[in-house]
Amino acid sequence: MGEGLTDTSERGGHGGKEAGHVPVLLKEAIDFLAVRRGGTYIDATVGLGGHSYEIAKRLGAPGHLIGLDKDPAALDVARARLSPERKEDFPEITLRHGSFAEVGERFGSAFADGLLADLGVSSLQLEDATRGFSFQADGPLDMRMNPQAELTAEQVVNHFDERTLADVIYEFGEERRSRRIARAIVRSRPIHTTAQLASVVSAAARPMNQAERRIHPATRTFQALRIFVNRELDDLRALLSAAPQVLRPGGRLVMISFHSLEDRIVKDALREGVKQSHYRLLVKKPVTPGEGEMDRNPRSRSAKLRAAERV
Repeated sequence: MGEGLTDTSERGGHGGKEAGHVPVLLKEAIDFLAVRRGGTYIDATVGLGGHSYEIAKRLGAPGHLIGLDKDPAALDVARARLSPERKEDFPEITLRHGSFAEVGERFGSAFADGLLADLGVSSLQLEDATRGFSFQADGPLDMRMNPQAELTAEQVVNHFDERTLADVIYEFGEERRSRRIARAIVRSRPIHTTAQLASVVSAAARPMNQAERRIHPATRTFQALRIFVNRELDDLRALLSAAPQVLRPGGRLVMISFHSLEDRIVKDALREGVKQSHYRLLVKKPVTPGEGEMDRNPRSRSAKLRAAERV
C-alpha cells in the first residue's frame, strides 16, 4: 500500500464520476459469475452500479437484477446509471436500501443464480469529507455507511473506555500499538474531526521501521473504527451463512475482499461450504489484480477474489 492511502479496504472502482471509474477485478468477477441470460442475480454491494451494469448487459430481459447497499447516496447514483428506460433489452432491476446481512431474510431458498459482494468502502464515501471516512480531508468523525445508523465513530472515540477502545483498534485494525493509541485518544478527548484523530494517532504510533513508513500511522485505526461502526464483519458472516440457501444449484458466489480480516472469513466459509457439500470451489487461491490494473488503480492492490459454485 502506498503512503497516504486511507486504509486497506477501499473498493477501488467507485469514484465521484462513476462513468470514468471501473470496479476492481471487473472482468474476473463477471467471468466467475457466468451470468445466465434471463436469470436472477444479486449484487449485494451495488455501490455506483459498475458491476451491476455489466451483469445487466449480460442478463437481459426477462432477467432480474437486485442491488443492495447501505448507502442511499450510492443507490441514487446506481439508479441513474441503471435506469432501464435508457437501455435496450435490460432486465428488471430492483435497488434496495439495506445491508447484505439481510439476504437470508429477504430472499427465499434457491432464489438466485448468482451473488456478488464487493466489500469495503467506496471512493464515493472516501472522497466526501462530510462522511468522515478519510483523514486526507478534515471532516466530522462519522464513518457510517448508512447515515440512518445510530453509532458514529465520534461516539466510539469519545465514549468508549480505554480498554474497549484498544480492543476495537486491535481486533478490527490489526494494530499492534492499539493500547498506546487508545491511551492517547482518551487523554486527548474530546475529538470531533478526522484531522484531530489522525494527529493524535500519528503522534502515538510513529513508524518504527521502513515497512511501517509505507502507510499512514492512522490507517489501521481508521479502518478499525469504520469496520466496527458499520458491523462489517458481522454482516459478512451473515451473508456467507445465508448464501448456500439463497443460491440455486449451479449458482455462483463471487466475493471481493480488501483486507485480511475479510478474506479470512470468506476463505473459511467457502472451505466449510465444501465440507458440507454446499460448494465447489472455482479457484484454489484468490485471484488478484494484474500489474496493469494496479498501475491504473492503486487502490486495487489489496483486492482478492474468491468464487464458488453451489452444488
